[in-house]
Amino acid sequence: MTSNPDLPDGIRPELAAAIEAAWAGLGRPGTWWSGEDRVAIAAEARAAMTCALCHERKQALSPLHVAGTHSSTGRLSDAAIDAIHRIRTDAGRLTETWVQGLLDQGLTDGEYVEITGIVSTVAAVDTFDRAMGTGQRPLPKIRPGEPSRIRPKAAVKDLCWVPTLKPDDLRAAYSKPNPGYGADNCHRALSLVPAEVEAFFDLDVELYLVDREFAERRATQARGRAISEAQIEMIAARAASLNGCFY
Repeated sequence: MTSNPDLPDGIRPELAAAIEAAWAGLGRPGTWWSGEDRVAIAAEARAAMTCALCHERKQALSPLHVAGTHSSTGRLSDAAIDAIHRIRTDAGRLTETWVQGLLDQGLTDGEYVEITGIVSTVAAVDTFDRAMGTGQRPLPKIRPGEPSRIRPKAAVKDLCWVPTLKPDDLRAAYSKPNPGYGADNCHRALSLVPAEVEAFFDLDVELYLVDREFAERRATQARGRAISEAQIEMIAARAASLNGCFY
């Protein structure tokens, strides 16, 4: 049974399965956060959408011009809450100085990267459900267990604001062989927490396109898509522009 049984008919089975897997995965222990923490992060990502401070900052010339307190569930630290809210509502104006400020407050770089993956998954799934005209699905079930706390030894700070893995090191860190992604900078951005690369991009390739299809130039409709690759790319380019996407 799916967590959102109201999805309309005609959704590709691969897409439906990817959404369900991504959503259930939010409730499982991660690399640096427990299942309970991860669901709290997901709840906070939703709270950010009605946060008065976030709304006021979004309208300001700079978010630094507006002081205040986030409308929050109160489950997490102030640094984690600010990270979640800013990533969810104003990602295009984040800076390395801001990230360093979070680290100075005690949030670790691994925790920050995992938050980024969780918030991105929540944004993708909630946006999909809204586009389908269905209700917001309930938060996933919390699974017991401890975070793995495995930090890749090969991660170095040479590309992003936090340490990352080079493509070959990232592929070697995956839990499954040949996932079909890992070389591009958007994948590497989350690579300090390889499990989040897998979790988010297993969803992304079904919502968007499988990376290797770009090189092979397959007809999108061959995978059951209702619109062409060119149409998908036009939508993706427009969304990237509106969101201030660096990639």
